[in-house]
Parts: sequence; C-alpha cells; structure tokens
Amino acid sequence: MNPRLSSVCELEVASMREWAGMHERFDGVVQDLSPGGVSAAVARLGVGPTEPDSHDEAHLSAAEAGLRTTYAIVEEHRRNPLPHLGNLDLSCYERQYAPASEREDGRRRHIAAWPDAVEAAIDALDQVPAPVARALLPAARGLEAGVPLPGEGHPAGAKGESVAKAVAALGRLVSHLERVAEEGDPDPSLGAANLIRLMGDGEAMSVDLGRLAERADAERNRLVDAMAEACRRLDAGSSPAALVPELLADHPAEAADIYAEATGQIADATAFVLQRDLLPDLGGQCMVGPAPPSRRWAMAMMSWAAPLEEDAPSWYYVTPPDPAWPEQEQRQWLEVFSRTTLPAITVHEVMPGHYAHGRMLRRVRGDVRRAVFSTAFVEGWAHYGEELFLEEGFREDDPRFSIGVCIEALVRVTRLAVAIGLHTGAMTMGEAVHRFEADAFLRGPAARAEADRAGYDPTYGRYTWGKLEILALRDEAMAHWGRRYSHRRFHEALLDLGAPPLGLMGRVLDP
Repeated sequence: MNPRLSSVCELEVASMREWAGMHERFDGVVQDLSPGGVSAAVARLGVGPTEPDSHDEAHLSAAEAGLRTTYAIVEEHRRNPLPHLGNLDLSCYERQYAPASEREDGRRRHIAAWPDAVEAAIDALDQVPAPVARALLPAARGLEAGVPLPGEGHPAGAKGESVAKAVAALGRLVSHLERVAEEGDPDPSLGAANLIRLMGDGEAMSVDLGRLAERADAERNRLVDAMAEACRRLDAGSSPAALVPELLADHPAEAADIYAEATGQIADATAFVLQRDLLPDLGGQCMVGPAPPSRRWAMAMMSWAAPLEEDAPSWYYVTPPDPAWPEQEQRQWLEVFSRTTLPAITVHEVMPGHYAHGRMLRRVRGDVRRAVFSTAFVEGWAHYGEELFLEEGFREDDPRFSIGVCIEALVRVTRLAVAIGLHTGAMTMGEAVHRFEADAFLRGPAARAEADRAGYDPTYGRYTWGKLEILALRDEAMAHWGRRYSHRRFHEALLDLGAPPLGLMGRVLDP
C-alpha cells in the first residue's frame, strides 16, 4: 500500500476496519486520538509517492486535505466525542465477515485497549460543548453493551480482569461527558470559517455557505410543492398539514414489525432496480435488525460487507425507541418508521442506496477507491436513489411513497439549513428543533435528536448537498452523451470511482 494511503488509514482506524474491511490490520486496534498522537499522525500525511492514476491521486490528496482540516484546524478530536466513541465501538465484530474465533480475538484485544483509549479521549476532549456531550451520552453508555461479562465468554481470571478494567475505563469517560454536559460551553457552533473548511476541503470543492443555503431553500420549496401534489392525489380534500400526521400515525406497533416490513421492501426495491436496468445484479444478502446500543445516535444505518473483506451478510440497522421513554414519545419515535416513510428509508439504506453502493465498491479497482470514501458522496448517492425511484415510477399508484420520499428529503434539507444556521450563529438550538418540527414533520424526541445531531455531525447537510451535485452531474452527462446516455451507464461510471469527493465526480465525463 502507498504509505500516503497508509497514513490516511491510520487517522481513520474505525472506519477503515468496518467500512473498508481492513480487519487483518485494524481488528483489535484502537487509534491514538490523544493530542500528541493526532499531531504525529497528521504530520505523516502526504509523505510518499504520487498515485499513478491521476484521479486516484486527486482523490487521495483531497482525503489528506480533509483530515488536516478535521484534526489540525477544527480539532474534532478535542470538541467531538464521536470519533472517540467510534474508536471504542465493538459492534463491528458482530457481522460474520470472518470465523467467530477470529472476530472474538479481535474483540478481546480491542477491549484490552480500552483503558488507554479512554485516557487519550479524556485528555483530548477539553473543548466539548455541553449540548454535544448531552446528545452523545446515550451512545457512550451504550458501548458497554458490546462488552461480554464474566460468564459470557470471559470467565474470571485474566480475561475477566481485562473486561473489568475496560468497563471501569468507560465509566470514567461517561463521567467526564456527564460533567461537560452540566458545565460545558452551551454554544455548539463551529463558526462559518471552520464549517466551510470542514465541508469543502475533503470534497476538493470551495463552499459558499450563502449560495448553499439558497439552494437548500429552493429545494425545500420544490419538495413542499411536490408533497402538496402527492397529498392531493391521495386525498383531494385534505392538506399536507392535516394528512401527514395521519399517515405518520400508521406505523408498525413494535420494532420487530419494522424489521419484517423492511425485509419485504428490500425485495420490492431490488426487483425494481433490475426491472428498470438501473444497476447490475449485485447479489449478496442484507439482513434487518436493531441497531447496536452504541449506534443509536442515528435512526437507521447500513453496515455493509466491506470491499476489502470476504463477502458476508450486510446489516440494515434500525434504532428502536427507548423503552424507558414515556409511551407518547415512543409512539412519536415510531412515526419515523411509518408505512409512508419506511419504504423511502429502505430505498436509501439498501437498494439502490448504501447496500447497492457497498456491493459496487467490491468491484472497483485500486486501494484508494476501495478504502477512501467521501461521506458527502456516500450519503448523496443514497439520497439520489430515493429521487431516482420517484422519477422511474416506483409504487406510482401509491402516492404515499412520493409523500414519504418528500418527508425524508425535507428532513435532509432541513439538516443542511440547520447545520449552516447553527454553526454560523444564525440559529439557536431551540430554533433548530422548531425548524425540524415545522419543515420536516418531526415531533418530540425525533425533532430534538435531529437538531442535536448538528452539534456533533456538523456536515450532516451532506445528504442534500451530495444529491444536488449528483443530479447536476447527471444533467451534464445527459447533454454530453446524448443518445448514448442511460441511467445504468451513468451509475456504473460514477460508482466505478468508488465514493469520490464531490469535486472530482466530473471524471465520469472524461473521454
């Protein structure tokens, strides 16, 4: 491996282990996220030869620039617990990518490394805003669920002692975050300059927040009009404000019912992709189940069979409501997975979204394309998939699918508006919660969770941004290729680049 790429991997150990599949190198390994460890790793970036392929060189250079910004300029390891929680997370060993004994050995070594990783985290996390700490405390506490207790494969003795030390270390981290949640800075904003760099440097693009906010407003207006039209098709005498709450109230009664319904939707979406010749037959297996407790900061997510590992089932994780919540709040959470919105979520997470992307990544060539991912492209592609299904007529006889896509898209475009507003100081957290309630039909804990996420995931506007950039590039491809254009040609050419920075996607138009 190019030592430059190796240095990038060493700054993204958790994602390289799970999303790229570098298990031989990183199973059982924690990243040194102490201030000194990060400084030393950043200093190694860029040291090594140029990639022979010009696109791969530009892709790798963008990744290096993004990591310098993340760790040396914005210093996310000091203000954001999320990289540290990912560093400790053991749920990656649950997928069957290798024999159980190998995965258990990785988990054991990982657990043994927790005390050092926790001390590094506590040393580093000296700039955490109080709202960020509060939002991530449930995920921090949930990490313990991945640690087997004595009698669960770790009997008393050396192994039991290792587990006890790990759990005690996690307790120190949780206590640290609890203090910050009470005493930390109440302002989670990064500032406009930091947000611009954090969004753009890794994407090989310059970012104009004012122009991006205008695009977000225009997209919101388009979606509102599209939703109104779909609602008229379903019930000509009702308005979206009256109809959508009724639709959201029609949801599976239990989390297990969500998993069953999503499984059926996967089959429908896969058949549609093949029928419309949008992608090749990708094979593989996608399972549906509850998100591990350490990952319940997101409502749904994909854990795919990574490109550098042996093929194995991927997992479509759904976060169930917390049983400790009041019954009303649990019902409000389940509205996220209503029979109107769950099909759109499944299209996004599975087919032709993240799962399909993961299958395509297993086919691309070169280490850079198989290991280094633009998150704006990854999420933009999945969000584009929802739009694509609407265009192609998926469930065209049921306006609820169109309404569901619009609701999900309104959540994503609201994320973009909230991220810009919150981190430039133009919006308070309370205003952010209201924005999700007013524009995205979210209520209670779901609206609060989305607003809170802006604090620790400041680039989560990437969903809409990525979708809009892919749609713009598709328009260029249609004009450039003329009669030679087809959706499948465009999709395969784009995904052959892996998960490229948004600013480098135009390579698909090269002769």
